[in-house]
Amino acid sequence: MGTEDPNKLASVEFEVYGQVQGCYFTKYCKELAEQLNVGGWVKNTKKGTIVGKIQGTKAAIDHMVNWLNTTGSPGCKIEKCDLTNWEHLVRPDYRDFSIRF
Repeated sequence: MGTEDPNKLASVEFEVYGQVQGCYFTKYCKELAEQLNVGGWVKNTKKGTIVGKIQGTKAAIDHMVNWLNTTGSPGCKIEKCDLTNWEHLVRPDYRDFSIRF
């Protein structure tokens, strides 16, 4: 009891603040998502943040969330990462991960 199944499917939306544009953040985010078999999307916003939605196993989502909060792409400076709309999924809405424009 109390421990979550790491293979349970989850979904979360994110917004990353800081110096995160102009440093290939979306490209690195897509590469990591594909390595972890995470579906969803990512894009730059007009206000200088990065937004997106990720879906996959709880273990993969936790890995992505940690990366979004602490690592990011080389040369970026993450101030904070807001996570919203956490959901448990029966099946994911996205088969792959894309960069939106």
